[in-house]
Amino acid sequence: MNISALQKERAKYQPKLPKSLVGAVKLVEGAKTQSVADQKDIEKLFPNTYGMPLITFEEGEVKKDRPAINVGVILSGGQAPGGHNVISGIFDGIKKINQESRLYGFLGGPGGLVDHKYVELTAEIIDEYRNTGGFDIIGSGRTKLEEEWQFDKGLEIANDLNLNALVIIGGDDSNTNACVLAEYYAAKDAGVQVIGCPKTIDGDLKNEMIETSFGFDTATKVYSELIGNIQRDANSAKKYWHFIKLMGRSASHIGLECALKTQPNITLISEEVADKKQTLEEIVEYMAGIVAKRAENGDNFGVALIPEGLIEFIPEMKVLISELNDMLAEGSETEKEFKMLKKSHRNEWVAGHLTDDSAKVFKSLPSGIATQLTLDRDPHGNVQVSLIETEKLLGEMVKAKLEKMKKAGEYVGKFGTQYHFFGYEGRCAAPSNFDADYCYSLGYTASVLISDGKTGYMSSVRNLTAPAEDWIAGGVPVTTMMNMEKRHGHMKPVIQKALVELEGAPYKYFVSKRGEWAFTTQFVYPGPIQYFGPSEVCDLTTETLKFEKA
Repeated sequence: MNISALQKERAKYQPKLPKSLVGAVKLVEGAKTQSVADQKDIEKLFPNTYGMPLITFEEGEVKKDRPAINVGVILSGGQAPGGHNVISGIFDGIKKINQESRLYGFLGGPGGLVDHKYVELTAEIIDEYRNTGGFDIIGSGRTKLEEEWQFDKGLEIANDLNLNALVIIGGDDSNTNACVLAEYYAAKDAGVQVIGCPKTIDGDLKNEMIETSFGFDTATKVYSELIGNIQRDANSAKKYWHFIKLMGRSASHIGLECALKTQPNITLISEEVADKKQTLEEIVEYMAGIVAKRAENGDNFGVALIPEGLIEFIPEMKVLISELNDMLAEGSETEKEFKMLKKSHRNEWVAGHLTDDSAKVFKSLPSGIATQLTLDRDPHGNVQVSLIETEKLLGEMVKAKLEKMKKAGEYVGKFGTQYHFFGYEGRCAAPSNFDADYCYSLGYTASVLISDGKTGYMSSVRNLTAPAEDWIAGGVPVTTMMNMEKRHGHMKPVIQKALVELEGAPYKYFVSKRGEWAFTTQFVYPGPIQYFGPSEVCDLTTETLKFEKA
């Protein structure tokens, strides 16, 4: 493998661990737990793994002659910086328990477990990937572990490899599946434990025991560097408004964190839009008002941050998308009729088949966006919201609004736009020191939970604004995070997504400052992630965590 000079140096970095993980570890059981909602339903579905206690680690006495443990690891879903360090932490943890312990990686995500595709992860392999970004050590995938035949196929290979446990590294859906798998194996007394690790750059897998998901710190630092670079360019050229869409479909954590880091002129928060039931027109008026006000001061430039999933949080757009999904459902008569039409006639036909309110919204959209809403469908026939160029939609609508304002004498500036989407740029970045340490600790924690026979738990490392040695490691039952939600027409147990808290300290601080940031230029330029140097530069946690734990 060819490696860069930075990667060569980063390979030498030894991630920091909490004190409780450095020597011998003692598990301390706390209070019994219950699910965040729908307690009776969740308990009924998970009789073997519900109500288990919280676990914290303390320094303990050395246990000699502990048996070797064999572990399988799966990377599930989208990539996030630090995944390789979770695997490194598992490897080092089980080797500390017994040098004969073995780690197997299932290839290409959960599908590798079902299809029995795996590789033994040796020290030679692990050492090539320490402190690196990406999931390329074994690859990832989006196969959902939901069916009993999949569980049974997984058990076959687990028995063939003499596995004591599986560690599933993933987001809310992946860890929901891990919990279902843990319950199934526990009910069968299969002898295979299942442990989860909290991963997602979106930041929506969080609660009291999971203060942040890994990868969020690194990804938001990468995006903030890019936003800072664009702000510097905007402030230099002074002739463009940059509309930047940021990854994060279900929650606006990424947008809020990047706003706190960089202080742009406009940041839209999807949760606020939904709470205030703002219309698309109201959002456009808000943005156009800021553009016009800055133009009065001679500032015909600025930066706007837009969350990827904004469209689904605008009530009128949510209704429109629902109507389009029904109208263009695969195999329906209306879908067949739609496909027979010339492309130039389709949007007019669609408007004629919508309710009056939705037709009005549909007609107000730029033609290119309206066409996207009718063409880009997922395998279930639904609009692929993530593919909608929301940044261009808002840019074009703001431009149209400003033209009307100019005719009315309410706007005197010039408005030029540049569009960006930051998503994949951050998912596989080399992890920050924080994520390198946090992920290694999560993996090491998983090894301790396994060695003590635990199943149905997620690795938990807390007190993250303190120095790493003071972090609190332990485990939290996955069932504590669950509620019942409707998925594909059926009520299912799922981990509850954490949206931006409108009563939370990070959001409240943002609201207190956004007026200043809108009308004056107070850009912050964070620069690239730093790995070497003073702790106050290299080991920073997110702004979100600082406000939440202040």
